[in-house]
Amino acid sequence: MELRHEALLALLDCDTGSKCRRVLAIPDTVVLDICCQITTPEGIPGRPVKPELVTPGQVGRRAMHTVEGRAVLIHALAHIELNAVNLACDILWRFPGMPERFYRDWLKVAREEACHFQLLQAHLQTLGYAYGDFTAHNSLWEMAAKTSQDLIARLALVPRTLEARGLDVTPGIAAKLAQAGDQAAADILDIIYRDEIGHVAIGNDWYKTLCQQQQLDPVATYAVLAEKYKAPRLRGPFNLEGRRAAGFDENELMALT
Repeated sequence: MELRHEALLALLDCDTGSKCRRVLAIPDTVVLDICCQITTPEGIPGRPVKPELVTPGQVGRRAMHTVEGRAVLIHALAHIELNAVNLACDILWRFPGMPERFYRDWLKVAREEACHFQLLQAHLQTLGYAYGDFTAHNSLWEMAAKTSQDLIARLALVPRTLEARGLDVTPGIAAKLAQAGDQAAADILDIIYRDEIGHVAIGNDWYKTLCQQQQLDPVATYAVLAEKYKAPRLRGPFNLEGRRAAGFDENELMALT
């Protein structure tokens, strides 16, 4: 068993349950080969036949006052977390030559994202639905594909942009779910929010490390990368407290606002 190879096997797995079990079964003591060049295989990422992938505007509405509406929302969140499992596995295998801590950090992220998906999937079943019952969109993975040859761009535009958006919106969604009487879902989102602060912090740490090594200004470089890869324009309100906890400094927050 070798860490980057195991991450790739999990990424290629089309069964959601098996994918998560593979990730969670990787031990802390797993061997790591940071120099091995792995040929890109077909079928990345492995995903089930359902859900059907559509444009973001075609994803179902998420009214909180009905069970189905809450199920649509939980399904969308589960899809995000499954994408996050794939993203963590992808960064693990795709980019050789980084320090050992880089790979250990992203293994931690992959494990926690797998747990998040399992929690949301189980809760969805209590509502009478299953993952795949509704449509979903592919925006997270599309950005991963765009940045597949550029690690600093991947770090800037996936954990620090798309995943960091979760820090802005998750507390409000959790509060609305609790108000709608779904405290169990709200509690799951509280767990996800806590862990996602750490995940975005890992992305921030490695992005700034690479910027320092390459003598790049993090704020100016981010603007260049966002334009180059056509990242979505971020709109407030922003959770500045959560973003500070995740490692964004005051210059970065000022650039946001």
